[in-house]
Amino acid sequence: MNKSAGVLLGIVVAVGAISAGGAWYTGTKLEGVLQTSIADANKELQAAMVGSNGSATLELVSLDRKLFTSTAHYRLKGEGELFNGNAELLFVDHIEHGPLPFSRLISLKWLPVMATSHYELEKNPQTEKWFAAANGQSPLKGLVNMGYDRSANGTLELLPLDIALDDNTKFKFSGLNLNVDSSSEAQKVKVDGYMDSLTLLLSPADKPPVLVELNGLTLASNLNKSSFGFYLGQNTLELTSTKATFGDKKSVLTLKNFEQKTSSEETGTTLGGRADYKVGEINFDGKNIGSAQMAWSMKNLDTQSLMDLVQVYQTKLQPYEAASTAAAENGEPAPELQMTEAEEAKVRSAVNKVLESKPQLALENFSFKTTNGESRFNLSLHLAKPQNLELPPAELGKQLISLLDANLQLSKPMIADVAALQAQLDGQTDAKLIADQSNMAAEMVSGMALGTQLAKLEGTDIVSKLHYADNQVDFNGQKMSVEQFIGFVMSKAGGAGALR
Repeated sequence: MNKSAGVLLGIVVAVGAISAGGAWYTGTKLEGVLQTSIADANKELQAAMVGSNGSATLELVSLDRKLFTSTAHYRLKGEGELFNGNAELLFVDHIEHGPLPFSRLISLKWLPVMATSHYELEKNPQTEKWFAAANGQSPLKGLVNMGYDRSANGTLELLPLDIALDDNTKFKFSGLNLNVDSSSEAQKVKVDGYMDSLTLLLSPADKPPVLVELNGLTLASNLNKSSFGFYLGQNTLELTSTKATFGDKKSVLTLKNFEQKTSSEETGTTLGGRADYKVGEINFDGKNIGSAQMAWSMKNLDTQSLMDLVQVYQTKLQPYEAASTAAAENGEPAPELQMTEAEEAKVRSAVNKVLESKPQLALENFSFKTTNGESRFNLSLHLAKPQNLELPPAELGKQLISLLDANLQLSKPMIADVAALQAQLDGQTDAKLIADQSNMAAEMVSGMALGTQLAKLEGTDIVSKLHYADNQVDFNGQKMSVEQFIGFVMSKAGGAGALR
């Protein structure tokens, strides 16, 4: 028994010695690691702020280093329109040195790490209301375990809040929890999180109040850093329900089972991606309207050329927009956009390279489904590099668009369903009258569409199809040149105007 106790004591002493030595080593390296991490974070912030009319930077304010622990203070500064001028957030970070931080030892997590960070938001004049809404606690806190290879995993927690943002706005929030896992140098990042509820009440003095309620938010991301330094991968956002109450009648619009899924990928020197949106049920004042879907995709986008165009936007267009806004506010004429010949040449070169890669854009599906019918629309556009960007508009369009496909399918039963719902919302209760009026509405829309000869009837669907390639148009089975198609549409549209 005494021998076993001696062995155990020896192990404890050995672990303590290793931990103390490792903690000292970690402490000496800590500031360099923090500065590198902050530099990386600022690069990501700069990329995230593109197009936002704002900028953000993170800085290390102080570092108090001891043998087993350190305390760091950070400042996150935001500037520009996005932050309503200037914003400043302060954070304190209590850091346990590795390889065996005490908090991990007592939770039986014995794998060595460089450090364990316990960070939280600090109170300042800009955040004191946020602290008050969280009953004096820090409303944002988290934990990060950093490995010796600079991999990291941890959590971020936003505490529940109940706060009056101003005299007319109340905000209630159940809190949000995020889990984050990143590989060495943050080449791969995974995030998942959940929020139970969020409520926003807007009560303008001269208008009826508006109540917005979100319930059951789930977030998930699985990202990889591209060869150009930004993240690509999959992002998912799901909401169990979204409800808005508004107007004199306190109408209620409810969206159930909302999904947003986006993905992006790098293939050689080009980018591609897609975005899918779904609403499982749309409900108005307790009456089911239907469901909806939308899907976008893109591919063959030259990465370097897009980044060149983004740089021009940041350095030229963003300052120009800010100057134009300031001039308008002061009642002055807008300034001219000044670009050198070299900058104009850079833009032309980037646009040509984007078109050289033959980008493809598509609205793969835009659909709305009711009890008795479904309508849908899709569009596909393939682009190509023209001989010259200075060509006359008609010729430029022919060379710029290598393929265009558009298909519209409008369901008469769906139109009738929507018309019937509108009649019920208007207070109509006679079932036969509602049915007659809704069918009449569907027939009227059908008659107007067919009367223009821009659509045809296939069963109970009003259909219009357009295909363009090689300077040839196929419109609802009729083949013609681009010029003939433009003339045909203008003549029929003119006839529709006369009918109205």
